[in-house]
Amino acid sequence: MTPAAGVTVVGLDAAGAPPHPALAPVLAAAGLVVGAARHLASVPVPAGADTVALGPLAPAVRRLTGAVAAGVPAVVLASGDPGLFGIVRRLRAAGLPLRVVPAVSSVAAAFARAGLPWDGAVVVTAHGRDPRAAVNACRALPLVAVLTAPGAGAAELGAGLLGWCRRLLVAEHLGTDAERVREVTPEQAAAETWSDPHVLLSIADAADVGAMRSDNQPAAAPAHGWALPETRYAHRDSMITKSEVRALVVARLRPRLGRLIWDVGAGSGSVGIECASLGAAVLAVERDTDSAATIRANAAAHAVDVRLVIGRAPEALAGLPEPDAVFVGGGGADVLAAVASRRPDRVVATLAALDRVGPAVGLLRAAGYTVDGCQLSAARLADLPGGSIRLAATNPVVVLTGERQ
Repeated sequence: MTPAAGVTVVGLDAAGAPPHPALAPVLAAAGLVVGAARHLASVPVPAGADTVALGPLAPAVRRLTGAVAAGVPAVVLASGDPGLFGIVRRLRAAGLPLRVVPAVSSVAAAFARAGLPWDGAVVVTAHGRDPRAAVNACRALPLVAVLTAPGAGAAELGAGLLGWCRRLLVAEHLGTDAERVREVTPEQAAAETWSDPHVLLSIADAADVGAMRSDNQPAAAPAHGWALPETRYAHRDSMITKSEVRALVVARLRPRLGRLIWDVGAGSGSVGIECASLGAAVLAVERDTDSAATIRANAAAHAVDVRLVIGRAPEALAGLPEPDAVFVGGGGADVLAAVASRRPDRVVATLAALDRVGPAVGLLRAAGYTVDGCQLSAARLADLPGGSIRLAATNPVVVLTGERQ
């Protein structure tokens, strides 16, 4: 790489390998070098170059912008691959012209230290954002790497994974003499104090969650779609949300990676399973033990992880992690009131009895939700003798959606 004016972002290997050969010439020509104090101390900064030790990023960006305007070559030192949840995004947003020389990322190094493949993994970050999204990714998917931060590290993530079958690998101080990689349970992770920086790997046994997806899209919409026919699920006595209703319910719940959805009165589990297939973490609450066994079988058949709580709502809701959205498919007004009291962003309920619609709307509005709803009446094609076709009506259902104001 020929040194030139502009900003060169160079990754320093988290696994402790020597710097990329491209670093030497660009560093020798640099008039400004920016990086964390430990990075600045690890490379031969030219005697005449100005340095900026990273703390708040805005002052460093201003210095880099000034260097570019003055035609002064600048170097930014970063950890691992700076394009992976790193400084490249912020520098690009500032309009700086960049050349990037990556090293092995801390995530790649952590998986290598653990001796694990990671082509099916999802990588998320808890740095500088609400860590619940990272926790929910670990709840939802079988293999997740989390870039942690002080206050959003292995202890906090472990506490959020209590009740989920996960083993956690915590990689501390990768590439240093203090490097340590340990496998712990969520309970053990929550009880310990961890050194920064560290990377957390969340792993679910394939026997518990089905086979790992092989389409290179571990958090993408399922290839087989959603709103599947009832025949794709085991159920008894038609205790299943019909596919036409399920399509609207899932759309209203807005499942995606990083969200936690409760399926209360889960029945066959079809709504929660389809939310899980779309990347959400799902917690199903069901009082009937036979239905609970059906939910487990359906989740395994669709290769998703649904945490099951067996108990009667609303009592069974106490102590559960806070949801982003809730589907209430069974139970009375007391269940809906208990759900609304937890203040999820969205509440979706299905009602077959018209006399329950008015009280449910009033309850949600009183709890601070804007409510809309519709009645779904589907008629499906059915064969008649002689080759004719008729329409067979399904039972009409009212779908209510409450959105928190």
